[in-house]
Amino acid sequence: MDRRAFFRQAGVAGVGAAAATALAAPAVAQENPEITWRLTSSFPKSLDVLFDSATEIAKSVSEATGGKFKIQTYAAGEIVPPLQAADAVSAGTVEMAHTCAYYYVGKDPTFALGTAVPFGLNARLTNSWFTVGGGNDLLNAFLEQHNLYALPAGNTGAQMGGWFRKEIKTVDDLKGLKMRIAGLAGQVLSKVGVTPQQIAGGDVYAALEKGTIDATEFVGPYDDHKLGFYKVAKYYYYPAFWEGGPAVHAFFNREKFNALPKSYQRVLTDACARVNALMLERYDALNAKALRELVAQGAILKPFSQDIMDVCYKAAQEVYAEISAKNENFKKIYDSQQAFKKDGYLWLQIADYSFDTFMMMQQRKGTL
Repeated sequence: MDRRAFFRQAGVAGVGAAAATALAAPAVAQENPEITWRLTSSFPKSLDVLFDSATEIAKSVSEATGGKFKIQTYAAGEIVPPLQAADAVSAGTVEMAHTCAYYYVGKDPTFALGTAVPFGLNARLTNSWFTVGGGNDLLNAFLEQHNLYALPAGNTGAQMGGWFRKEIKTVDDLKGLKMRIAGLAGQVLSKVGVTPQQIAGGDVYAALEKGTIDATEFVGPYDDHKLGFYKVAKYYYYPAFWEGGPAVHAFFNREKFNALPKSYQRVLTDACARVNALMLERYDALNAKALRELVAQGAILKPFSQDIMDVCYKAAQEVYAEISAKNENFKKIYDSQQAFKKDGYLWLQIADYSFDTFMMMQQRKGTL
């Protein structure tokens, strides 16, 4: 081949390569567009484990996309009232929220099953039901009518039963009690005489201090210590039988989520999964120290009596039967959770419970 023919062919090849590059560049740009979302949290910045979960999602997404996908995070009340976060997402006011599904039971009691219900699943079984047992698919099928899509993005583990101004010895001591409590737990406790109140986290201390409420549940020792409840109500009860393993979700505007490139959807999904594990890990590490500090500062630690637990368990079954009889969405998801629960606790009592009980005995004897 003469040199002129060679260079003519090389030139054509070069033009072809350049054209391919020119065509590829817009495709890549289209797959990795610059997007900015707003995320509203239902939690104040002072509750760092809860609020930081939102900022961790934003950080992970930004790092994974080279800064192309940015999520601006806002604390409770900065742009949306804390108990209206999912409403703002549904309406498209913001693209995303970090909140608890059971804050929205006023719309439909089915929302409660997205977080926790009395005598429900513990944290491990909650995560397993959502990810392996089909729970989150069922939740999202329900949420479609609200233009929402949700991914688990946190779990606190079993919570404390809350702070009470007076000692609760019997079921009769619950009658007439005004208590801040969220979700279906309020309906259950109302059957035993409690008057439930739904109040955002940042407003609970003032309500307890002023006597607007007589008791409050919130999360656990780490957050409760930060909020100072021990200063205005000294009796600290356990466990929160209404929150054995409550989930926190990232809620997305369904249309906005579906419009994202698949790669961005995967990045968001992975970021939420990381935060889902991290929140529980942080609470497990922080709650023990906080509990010691609360007791040292005058908190009186007490278990709910077996009688109270039994009466409330019966009341819960009545509530679920009543709702299931008239709400097909609730019944479908509740039945799935119940079936999963039966097998889950069959297994946990054989393995974890036996092991944990022995190790707790060693802790009490001081032999760990």
